[in-house]
Amino acid sequence: MLVKRSLAIAGHRTSLALEPEFWAALEQAARESGKPLARLVAEIDKSRADSPEKSGLASAVRVWLFNHYTKESA
Repeated sequence: MLVKRSLAIAGHRTSLALEPEFWAALEQAARESGKPLARLVAEIDKSRADSPEKSGLASAVRVWLFNHYTKESA
C-alpha cells in the first residue's frame, strides 16, 4: 500500500508515493543527517537529475535508501 505525501522541492510542490516502510526509513535518514525531510528528498532529486540514468523520484528515493543503508551495514 502506497502512502502519498506532498513536499516542496526546489521551490515547487510535488507529491511522492512510497510504501510506509520507505517513509519510515526516509524519515530516519533525515533525522540522522539533521536535515528536514524535504531537503533530503530535494538532494536525492538533484542527484537523480544529474544522473545519466533517468528514473522517477520514488524509484530514486528507494535506491538511495537501499544504498545508504547497505553502505552503513558494510
